[in-house]
Amino acid sequence: MTSLQLYSKGACVWVPDPDAVWVSALLLQDYSPGEKHLLLQLSNGKETHYPVVSHSDLPPLGNPDILEGENDLTALSFLHEPAVLHNLQVRFLDYSSIYTYCGIVLVAINPYDQLPIYGEEVIDAYSGQDMADMEPHIFSVAEEAYRTMTREEKNQSIIISGESGSGKTVSAKFTMRYFAVVGGAAQQTSVEEKVLASNPILESIGNAKTTRNDNSSRFGKYIEIGFGRKGDIIGANMRTYLLEKSRVVFQASAERNYHIFYQLCASRELPEMRALKLDAAENFRYTSQGGEMQISGTDDLSDLERTRNAFTILDVQPDQQMEVFRILSAVLHLGNVNIQASGRSSDRSYIDVDDRPLAVFSKLLGVEGPQIAHWLCHRKLAVGGEMLVKPVSGQQAIEARDALAKHVYGQMFAWVVQRLNSALRTQRGQTKSFIGVLDIYGFETFDRNSFEQFCINYANEKLQQQFNRHVFHLEQEEYVREELAWSRIEFSDNQQCINLIEGQLGLFDLLDEECRMPKGSDESWVQKLYDQHLTNKPHPHFQKPRMSNSAFVVLHFADTVQYECNGFLGKNRDTVFEELVNILKASQSELVAELFQQQGNVSSVANGSVRSGKRATKEHKLTVGFQFRQSLQMLMDTLNSTTPHYVRCIKPNDLKEPFMFDPRRTVQQLRACGVLETIRISAAGFPSRWTYEEFFSRYHLLLRGSQGQDQAQASCRQALPQLIPDPDQYCFGKTKVFFRAGQVAVLERLRAERLRVAAVIIQSRVRGWLARIRYTRICWATVTIQKYCRGALARRLALTLRYTKAALIIQKTYRMVMVRQLFLMIRQATITIQAFTRGTMARHRYRLLVAERAAVLLQARVRGWLARQAYRRVHAAVVFMQCCLRRRAARRELMKLKTEARSVEKYRELNKGMEVKLMQLQLRADQEARESAALRETLHAEREATSAELVALRATVQKLERQKQEKPQPCTVISEKKVEERRRAEEKAAQDILHLTQELQALQREKDSLCKERDDLSARLFEQEKAQEECVHQAVSQAGASLRAALDEERRKYQGLLREFTRLEQRYDNLREMSLLTEHSKGHRRTDSTQSLSLEPLSPSPTALSPQSLNPFSPFPSAFPSPEEVRRVSVTSASLERRASVWSLETPMDQLMEKMDVAKDPAVKMKGEDLAHAYDAVRVANKFLESQLRSQRSQREEELEALRCQLSQAISDSSSAVQRQELQELLEAREQECVRLRRELKELKNTVSLRQLLTQAFTQETSSCQSKPKPATVTGLLECRKRDEAKLIKNLITDIRVDSALSLPPGLPASVLFLCVRQADCSGDQTHARSLCSAAVTAIKAALKKHSNDVDMTALWLKNAFLLHDLLTQHSPKQTLDSDDLVPLAADLSDLIRTLSDLCIQAYQQLLSITEKRLQNIIVPALLESETIPGLSGSAVKLGTSRKRAGSDPRTAGGDAPTMAAVLRELGALHTALSHQALPPSQMEQAFHQLTYLISASALNSLLLRKDMCCWSRGMQIRYNVSLLEEWLRSRGLQSGGAVVTLEPLIQAVQLLQAGKKTESDAQALVQTCTALSSQQIVKILTLYSPHSDLDERVTLNFIRTVQGLLKGRSDGQPPQLLMDVRRVFPVTFPYLPPPVLHAEQLVIPDCLKISFLRRA
Repeated sequence: MTSLQLYSKGACVWVPDPDAVWVSALLLQDYSPGEKHLLLQLSNGKETHYPVVSHSDLPPLGNPDILEGENDLTALSFLHEPAVLHNLQVRFLDYSSIYTYCGIVLVAINPYDQLPIYGEEVIDAYSGQDMADMEPHIFSVAEEAYRTMTREEKNQSIIISGESGSGKTVSAKFTMRYFAVVGGAAQQTSVEEKVLASNPILESIGNAKTTRNDNSSRFGKYIEIGFGRKGDIIGANMRTYLLEKSRVVFQASAERNYHIFYQLCASRELPEMRALKLDAAENFRYTSQGGEMQISGTDDLSDLERTRNAFTILDVQPDQQMEVFRILSAVLHLGNVNIQASGRSSDRSYIDVDDRPLAVFSKLLGVEGPQIAHWLCHRKLAVGGEMLVKPVSGQQAIEARDALAKHVYGQMFAWVVQRLNSALRTQRGQTKSFIGVLDIYGFETFDRNSFEQFCINYANEKLQQQFNRHVFHLEQEEYVREELAWSRIEFSDNQQCINLIEGQLGLFDLLDEECRMPKGSDESWVQKLYDQHLTNKPHPHFQKPRMSNSAFVVLHFADTVQYECNGFLGKNRDTVFEELVNILKASQSELVAELFQQQGNVSSVANGSVRSGKRATKEHKLTVGFQFRQSLQMLMDTLNSTTPHYVRCIKPNDLKEPFMFDPRRTVQQLRACGVLETIRISAAGFPSRWTYEEFFSRYHLLLRGSQGQDQAQASCRQALPQLIPDPDQYCFGKTKVFFRAGQVAVLERLRAERLRVAAVIIQSRVRGWLARIRYTRICWATVTIQKYCRGALARRLALTLRYTKAALIIQKTYRMVMVRQLFLMIRQATITIQAFTRGTMARHRYRLLVAERAAVLLQARVRGWLARQAYRRVHAAVVFMQCCLRRRAARRELMKLKTEARSVEKYRELNKGMEVKLMQLQLRADQEARESAALRETLHAEREATSAELVALRATVQKLERQKQEKPQPCTVISEKKVEERRRAEEKAAQDILHLTQELQALQREKDSLCKERDDLSARLFEQEKAQEECVHQAVSQAGASLRAALDEERRKYQGLLREFTRLEQRYDNLREMSLLTEHSKGHRRTDSTQSLSLEPLSPSPTALSPQSLNPFSPFPSAFPSPEEVRRVSVTSASLERRASVWSLETPMDQLMEKMDVAKDPAVKMKGEDLAHAYDAVRVANKFLESQLRSQRSQREEELEALRCQLSQAISDSSSAVQRQELQELLEAREQECVRLRRELKELKNTVSLRQLLTQAFTQETSSCQSKPKPATVTGLLECRKRDEAKLIKNLITDIRVDSALSLPPGLPASVLFLCVRQADCSGDQTHARSLCSAAVTAIKAALKKHSNDVDMTALWLKNAFLLHDLLTQHSPKQTLDSDDLVPLAADLSDLIRTLSDLCIQAYQQLLSITEKRLQNIIVPALLESETIPGLSGSAVKLGTSRKRAGSDPRTAGGDAPTMAAVLRELGALHTALSHQALPPSQMEQAFHQLTYLISASALNSLLLRKDMCCWSRGMQIRYNVSLLEEWLRSRGLQSGGAVVTLEPLIQAVQLLQAGKKTESDAQALVQTCTALSSQQIVKILTLYSPHSDLDERVTLNFIRTVQGLLKGRSDGQPPQLLMDVRRVFPVTFPYLPPPVLHAEQLVIPDCLKISFLRRA
């Protein structure tokens, strides 16, 4: 089968398109050689005819679907432009992958969005990994360069190029960050931090706004990062290229000058900037020409603050910074100097004496203003040996002014770069090798191209030539390594274009020659170009524009560029008069004088020349073009001496919209940056490469003969000639078989055909078997039917024969007539169709010609409209930059605030605030008490008034009743007057009685309502109390949880500090050993290391042991405690001894000064006193605060209870609604006040409780007046004499053999030491007890360092340190004794107990560090790559995935690959060591919880970055491996400590690979199942899923979008992260387990310890 046979029906091809560049189409019919057209169906459903004149005109074939989204473009079956463009578009838009390999080139597409793929966890995942195994990333290129440098000890270079705005600077930043992390430059003053700090400075003075980019770099830079012998960064150096100085004096429309000028103008109101006499940017000529004063989304004032902070980091003093700002401000004022023409023909010029800008310029630079004014308007000439002063015209004076401004700015830029290099210069030894990062400008073409664009494009020509030759060299190296018979590959060499520019009589030569001419001009230079390269020797890469005589055209490798010659000579000369430079040399400013005094030494950096009256004989060597060629040649020499790595940054669209892909812009950049040239070179050779084993695994169906894996090479060599007849299409190497482009597709076609034929054979056999079964079932029915049918058939046979003969005669006649009529009709229709078709095609071609002409006009208009719209849409990217810069400033401010928060002054300020708040609370409580007393008096008065009124009413009623009873009988004779009076009295009494009755009923109703309201109020009060209690309980639980979280965080930070302290201590020990070795090598006698270990730490120290005091040779002595030590001291403690142990730390230098009787500085002496006074103030204030809070709380509770009783009594006794309402209001007011006071009390208590909780983990409060106990009599102890102390420590800890130590009972050394310490304490010798304990702690620490790689010994000393800590804690005088038999220690060893706690943490961390170091390199191979289930994925080799990248060294196959048995072996060793020492189960659970998290995180991170692992068969392998780990953990009872839970993310990721991924129900099931994975991780796995067999399918984009939609509604609280943090450390807690009472009789001490000198007491 040939490649032409691939053009069959249904094949995918690519056809050109004016908008999308290339569109896909399907062949509707097979292609046969000789056909002139192909019938295609486009992606929109339209059918079209594609013309084909020859085989070369056939459209490019599409790659198989299985290769869609391939991460390496060279692994594609068909290598051509449409395949590259489509693959990049699919990865960028569908998979959100911005990085793609193209051989040795990393293509990086700017996403214009923030992606979570640059964290430290990503750096950890790529560190140490092979480039071919991981997903493409900028970190992968950096890791490849770093590994090649360390392995081959050869310098490397990373060349980052691209258009302006494509992300070059960001890529360089991430590369630097990666080198800083893997190179170990993690200290705060690291080289990486200084290089990053240089970015704001270089962006301010070297970046400007252009029409294409708001922050365009107007210079190139090459950073060399120096590495030492151990691969750590020890220095850096930076070189810059071609600063665009013309921008200082001229800016095009819609552009700006350099950012620093606008930053200075924006900060003119600052006090320190007022002396610069600056104004708004609109008022300066050098900043207002472009018309753009402000960039949307930027703040020039804050940018200047970041620039100043960066200067500070680079050790530039504030006075020097102000000198720089003065010089820059002087440049602005120089541009405003008014030069006026004079004379008859304006051949003279002058400057006013009182010109203000000139005066400000002279003052800022410290020069004489009249001299500057004179030499700007005059020049000195040498005529006949005499010097003449000649006035110049106004235009010449303006040019001299602009030249001076450019010269000053260039010198300032060079000085800044020099200061940067001095700050980055190595201080720690000689650089062994380096990695260079080149951030160079890409190919540029504008509407008007000048000298700068010419130099930039010339540099890109040189880089492209170097790139082509390197790619060609790598291809041929591969062929030589495989011993192939290869022929030379032709590639497009741009040497002719380079010769045109730099060759003899080239453009640069003619330009320099014209610069030497006295009256040289741009017009005469361009005329020489026409004569030389068009008339005399026509050059193929040089052309003349049709409509211009002042321009020329160069045919570059990327595009054809037209250059305007105006300004070429002036920019190439870049001269400034010597008189002006001499004035600046005599400046009163030191920096200005320094800049111009060193001009002769740094002329190559200044990119300019000084022109005096006497012309130099070799002035052409000082031209900008000559210097640029020299610096570029040095750069090329450097790159050629290193191993290059290429990163090509692509700008996907001009609108800076996130994840928007413009195919036309992308193809233009791919052609310009050399990616397509890499494809062409690869396609010209053998782009497809398979190892024999991989080829056999994939295509063993096509091979004949033996089918053994061991004979794969022989089978391939035997079968390939039969499969591919043309021997030129493949080649056999030593380990690989190579194919031409398209041959893998041919093999895939043959493989699919073989599988189809095999499937047909299988189907035929199965169908035959099914037919035979069906036949046996219907055979018996057929026999029965036949016997009835045969009779009828026989009878019908005769009749049928007669009818058949007649029918045949009729049929032949009828068929003849019908066929003839059909032929005539078809013939006529064919002629008609042909006529109409030819006419339609002619008209169609005519319409196409008309449409193309209209399209050209439309494109011209549309491009003009797009260019005008471009600058309005370029502001979006600035927001991203501002966010990054502000975030960095916020982080620095946060670090500063955290540092301040740990200081003593901060605690003092907080406690001052607490004291003020306490006094306010006291005053408020007194006021509330007075108000409460007043309210009680009012209530009492109202109650007495009510009682008095009630008594008065009752007395009135009784009086009326008595009067009624005592009233006499009426006389029989009553006068009419009396009768009338009586009647009236009765009526009045009745009315009164009726009124009183009504009032009584109303009062009764009101009483009932009040009773009801009282019951309701009581119920509501009860409910409110219940709700308040629930709220209080909930708040207490939340506060407790937050406190526990804060305590865990503090514990984690403290343990991290201990780990860092241990690392620094080990580093110091290494340096100390090296210094000792150096001394010994000079003639000193070498002492035994064991003696130094055993004798040095044994000197008793009366001071408390701390991490600083444990190491008497600490490299960081300090008179102040660390922040963690400050947090460990209780602020409420009154122990003077604890205070002295923390605040009275003495450094070894202080102790030496005291021994030598050297007087200390008074300020140093005052530090300890100030700290002690501050501590006393904090302690007293906090005690007073606690007592006041307790008393206030009890008082408020009593008042609340009294008010409740008063309310109940008032409601039951009184029936007045007014009083009840007042009491209710009073109660509500008191309740609110109490709630408020409770809230404030809780806040204050939380503040105090947090400090108490933090200190309870380490110390407890003791009484300062505690009397010294009498020595107690305790039996069963061991006595160690003082002279035997060193011997005991040596035999028991320091010099004990490993086998002897491991054979001891668990904790025996700790028990012996404790009994000796206890005996010394009981005998009253507390100094001896303390000295012995201190020596034991120091010896254990030394033993841990000695066995830093031994799991068993580390576990042994962890057990002994833990047991000794518990024994001392159990017998501590501060501890509540559990038994009457325990006698507390008389000596206060609390500081040693705290040190033992720290030692336990260090031993635990060392134990885990040993195991983690052993597991680190075998986790991924064992868990992900090992095939524990044999044969599961043996045949599942994906097409093209196993091809290694060109230029990447293959892995050495040395030794067996790690398996799960190796992982379980390491875990088993740790479990055995811990079990042998009888450590508590909780400690083992915590240790394996940490290790399983490391295993899960490392494996999951690697899975998320490796496309070859995301398949169904590999998921089965990983799940089986994880199940082995789960089974191992459960068999040892470690599942309860969270070790199995940490494996859940990895298990769910594997389930995601194995689950169905087609329907919406599958998506819902995935979302519900994968709860431990974040949304980004789920989408990433689905995106990376690759079918490794023909039976599997790729996950569709619709399914991924469905999952994303379901994930948006999931509130699982997962952080927005992609990779897990493998550096996460869980804090360890050591439970206090009181050991049983120890007696010497219980201990079995073997003789091998040699401690028989101990006596039982």
